[in-house]
Amino acid sequence: MFIRAYLRASTKEQDATRARADLQRFVDERGLRIAASYVENESGASLQRPELFRLLSDCQPGDVLLVEQVDRLSRLNAADWEKLKAEIAAKRGRVVALDLPTSHQLIQQGGDEFSARMLDAINGMMLDMLAAIARKDYEDRRRRQAQGIEKAKTAGAYKGRPEDAGRNAALMDLLRKGQTWASIVAATGVSTSTLARLAKRLKDEAA
Repeated sequence: MFIRAYLRASTKEQDATRARADLQRFVDERGLRIAASYVENESGASLQRPELFRLLSDCQPGDVLLVEQVDRLSRLNAADWEKLKAEIAAKRGRVVALDLPTSHQLIQQGGDEFSARMLDAINGMMLDMLAAIARKDYEDRRRRQAQGIEKAKTAGAYKGRPEDAGRNAALMDLLRKGQTWASIVAATGVSTSTLARLAKRLKDEAA
């Protein structure tokens, strides 16, 4: 059994490794160790998470997928959550979350088959419940954010996200020098939509 720690934050501005010490303390208290850590800054509401699927690719039967909270693993809608669960089940992995006490026993080896099956069933039910709560929290926050933006627009106070002028100037300079979009994305992590907007700005300036 290998313990594979998964650490996620939603944006590049957030520290995805924040929970590393808590995960390490959890395994230390049980005389175990983390075999590998997988860290990424991606939305939990999307299945487009390369590090999570690299973890699953590395996973062997009986390995543990260790997370701080269930919402680090999933803020997925019901259909995508079922897909992710199927991927984990196909690898015969076991999800252990610090905020899900029923899962903690899964990190210990041993026990009879009946107890193991009962524990798996209880843990699966609790995982589903916490994943549903995480998704509702995500949708509630998105709805409140949209309502706040709409209210600000109505009042004429919404300005949108402030532009990173320094970054955009550097990106536009790269575009002027003929750098390909692919090379800029690979080097900076900027989105193609941002590059498209800046390329249009360059075109308008040249017109």
